Amino acid sequence: MLMKDILPDIIFKTPSVTELKSKLYKDKRIGVSMLRLDEIHPVISGNKIFKLYYFLDEAGNSSHKKIITFGGVFSNHLAATAFACRGMNLKSMGIVRGEKPAILSHTLQFCLDHGMELQFISRGDYKRANEKEFLDGLKKQHGECILIPEGGFSIKGKEGAALITQTFDSSSFTHVCMAVGTATTFAGIIDGSRDECEIIGFSVLKNMHDIHKRLLALEVNPSKKYSFMADYHFGGYAKKTNELISFMNGFYLQNNIPLDFVYTAKMMFGVNDLVQKNYFPPGSNILCVHTGGLQGNQSLPEGTLVF
Repeated sequence: MLMKDILPDIIFKTPSVTELKSKLYKDKRIGVSMLRLDEIHPVISGNKIFKLYYFLDEAGNSSHKKIITFGGVFSNHLAATAFACRGMNLKSMGIVRGEKPAILSHTLQFCLDHGMELQFISRGDYKRANEKEFLDGLKKQHGECILIPEGGFSIKGKEGAALITQTFDSSSFTHVCMAVGTATTFAGIIDGSRDECEIIGFSVLKNMHDIHKRLLALEVNPSKKYSFMADYHFGGYAKKTNELISFMNGFYLQNNIPLDFVYTAKMMFGVNDLVQKNYFPPGSNILCVHTGGLQGNQSLPEGTLVF
């Protein structure tokens, strides 16, 4: 994998493509598989390391030895950045949305343990995180550094996410499905896949009405075929219901694949619902992207999940 170029001391596994078994799929005469990006590495698994790739490559080839990025208290992006920066002997800072909690989340503690400096800012200030004045202030305060937007949302992040398409053959699939947060990975896979393949994004955010604006900002090729599903967020980001948890447990017992409740479980639930509603024509071959993020499950009460 390309990741060996920037993190030579870390062992990365090549993700597998696993066929999913279900009577539903057989009855509808379709194939469904999962791209196991969660297998790449225990910490920087999933799509995160891809979105970071070109930022880390820049840092490794410049005098800018500090990376500053943004995220919430459960941000997989912050954790992956902290881990990667430590592996490259880079300084890192996480700008965290909201007041500092009395007890740090598992994610933020992991970031501290891996050398990331944390700075907590109000939610109001956090909304300004993409404004030039705010970013110029950070550069003035911390000197020359590399700024990575939340979730890697940028052209550079999209181009890194497009590298995911090198881990599977898009000509073998009629549809590729994934969860959508910032839409950076969605944009990268749209651009990186063949024109005939329909890329389907499932929002994990409630009221995500700006998807076309986001894809325009990321300069997605307008000739590509994609669809966006906004009705499988289960109440909003990191929200869940008993139905979703039950689905995760059933999916694991059937396929021996753990899902996370923030991203991939919602996407997979949506795929199954669309299969039942005959969205996919007979003969379709669907690839579902497991974007990692399993550490998010650690916030659930013990015994909630069977895995």
